[in-house]
Amino acid sequence: MFDRDRWEEIFQTIAKNRLRTFLSGFTVALGIFIFVILFGLGNGLKNTFQEFFLDDATNIIRLYPGNTSKPYKGYKTGRNIQFTNEDVEAIEKAFPQYVDYLTVRIYRNGEVRYGTHSNSYSVRGTSPEHLFAENTIIMKGRYLNYSDIANAEKHAVIGRLVEKDLFEEEDAIGKYIRIRGSTFKVIGVFQDQAGDNEERNIYAPYSTVQLLDGGHEYVDQIIVAFKPTLSYGTVLMFAEELNKYMRERLIIHPDDNGGIYLRNVAKDYQQNQQFATVLQIIVSFVGLGTLIAGIIGISNIMVFVIKERTKELGIRKALGATPSSIIGMVLQESILITIVSGYLGLMAGVGVLSWVGDTLKPYFIRNPEIDLGTALGATIILIICGGIAGYIPARRAAKIKPIVALRDE
Repeated sequence: MFDRDRWEEIFQTIAKNRLRTFLSGFTVALGIFIFVILFGLGNGLKNTFQEFFLDDATNIIRLYPGNTSKPYKGYKTGRNIQFTNEDVEAIEKAFPQYVDYLTVRIYRNGEVRYGTHSNSYSVRGTSPEHLFAENTIIMKGRYLNYSDIANAEKHAVIGRLVEKDLFEEEDAIGKYIRIRGSTFKVIGVFQDQAGDNEERNIYAPYSTVQLLDGGHEYVDQIIVAFKPTLSYGTVLMFAEELNKYMRERLIIHPDDNGGIYLRNVAKDYQQNQQFATVLQIIVSFVGLGTLIAGIIGISNIMVFVIKERTKELGIRKALGATPSSIIGMVLQESILITIVSGYLGLMAGVGVLSWVGDTLKPYFIRNPEIDLGTALGATIILIICGGIAGYIPARRAAKIKPIVALRDE
């Protein structure tokens, strides 16, 4: 029930004891502020890890050829391993229960020209499934299709910045560019969450790139996408089986670390997410420690406040105030200060995180933020603790006999 007289009395008490009120409020606000900042920075670190991996699909295993470092079955050390189209087909046939789709990459660099504009770009020979492996976003036009692969069409899908560099304000779709001396038709323009470097790439049918290179069927990378429904343990088992299968197929020693490289993106993603989560937990514990320090600070201040007001409370009891009314008054004052200060600390912390934004990106902290539920939860906890901090000493003081309270110095 709203008691106007009690609220007027509380505000008068606060006005008379500005320093005490400020110290109490500052302790609360500082605790919430530091908690929000630290928790937000922890989230920013986690966002960086997520952005690094979510640029590409996470259900993929990448295979890279290398040079053997051990002799095996009559083959000498230093043999150059090369993947071919047949290897891709063999993987698909050997692991139908695991494989969702496969794609390849062939890396080439060269001058790309349109009219009077030219620049050097990376050209990737690939297939339609590469769209999903890279999470490529088509802005206009279309991506490569199976007809492009089957007919070795001279079609190109260019990055957003390639279009900007070569075509300026002109629409690139349907135009023809020269790639390493051959004419290609631009059929699509893409963007990529990874940023500028990815958006200065050009995709072309891998069959076309192989044809222009002399008709061989070599590929520089095989990307195997496993079915998303597979458990993490099954994925690890599949990766081991795939590694063993390719080593046997290409006659590479089982313990040769140089012949073939396998990168399980799902494993890397999980490990880095775990690392980021651990860091966030550590940061959150530091923030929680700050919050606890704030609670202790409130408790100490409230103990001092009640001690300071012992004589005042004794006079109130002598004039007929009940212990419950005394406790209620102190509790209301404590909760009021905690709510206002907690809100200010919360808003200040959120404001700082919003102001910081992506300025800490060079330090691997991207978009530091804290969800409203966590922030409000921490504030409510502090408010409850502030109420308890005021209740305990107030209850003790309310039990003191008026004559004893009046003698207090």
